[in-house]
Amino acid sequence: MEARDVSVRAMNADPRTQWKEVVGPDEEARFKGYAEEIRGMQDRAAKGAKPGRALHLKSHTGAAAELTVRADLPAELRVAIFAKAGPSRCFVRFSNGVGTRQKDGVPDVRGLALKVLDVPGAKLIPGLEGATTQDLLFITAPTFSIGSPDDFLKLLRVVERGPLHLLPGLVSALGWGRALRFIKELVTRPQPSSLATAHFYTAAPLRLGPFAAKFSLAPAAQGGNIATGPDGYRADLVKRLQGGPITYTLRAQLYVDETATPIEDAAVEWKESASPWVELATLTIPRVDVTAADGAATEKAVEDMSFDPWHATEEMRPLGAVMRARKFAYGPSVIARGASPEPGTAT
Repeated sequence: MEARDVSVRAMNADPRTQWKEVVGPDEEARFKGYAEEIRGMQDRAAKGAKPGRALHLKSHTGAAAELTVRADLPAELRVAIFAKAGPSRCFVRFSNGVGTRQKDGVPDVRGLALKVLDVPGAKLIPGLEGATTQDLLFITAPTFSIGSPDDFLKLLRVVERGPLHLLPGLVSALGWGRALRFIKELVTRPQPSSLATAHFYTAAPLRLGPFAAKFSLAPAAQGGNIATGPDGYRADLVKRLQGGPITYTLRAQLYVDETATPIEDAAVEWKESASPWVELATLTIPRVDVTAADGAATEKAVEDMSFDPWHATEEMRPLGAVMRARKFAYGPSVIARGASPEPGTAT
């Protein structure tokens, strides 16, 4: 069998709609195998207890928020959750990237997961077609350090063996050149001083109606961390939210061509010079004390939720090999840890 193209091409000649996915002939079986292996890692990390998240285990906080779509959005971009101007309710969760509860000072990617409520349309995950929610997942890097699911699984195997095996394991899995580049990127990557002032990215593309796009959250706040320590990111967010709202601008970059904006290689950055950001909406986390009773209850509810990039409508379907692999990995993880039902979804 040969690889097959999966495309959504508009009837006009707009090159931004001429993107395509290339799906390998054995991909589904391979990715299902990877998902089973990740679930095994999740079970081993739990050490007999109820499994937690396989990745993004350590939460900094969770809260209710509001996503307000711009009234002046171009008509061609008024699709999916951006079809109607105005506010929508949502929840956000801030986290570290790895599957352990390490100190915030350790180099890591940081995450922001967004769950939008009252979203019409059939959803892609079997069993959740009628859910009225949709998820978007962001990290503090414009790309994934590892651009393919095969190499990412190799990395997870190395990480599970412990830090003493990191260098020899990476060399064995990736070769000397790629292993050293990965380590250099990891240790030299700037760490955000505060998640309220950090930029977040989907890193991999999604559909946006007839287009393919990467999304980001650009912060409105300036300045550094106002709290330090092993759990400094949480302390900083708690203090900031006690004093006022935290706001980001949700933006999109549209596909241009396969060279500048590749669909399948998640390690390639889409440069702003090739595809400028377009502002779509404003994400606002209102002033709240997450340590008080109401705020703590919401935080606990958010921590019990699942966040999956495939929990979306077809108009915002994830694209590329890394995203297709995540389709098989997230579901078993959610089931294993017993995540709560979708908000507003009957059980």
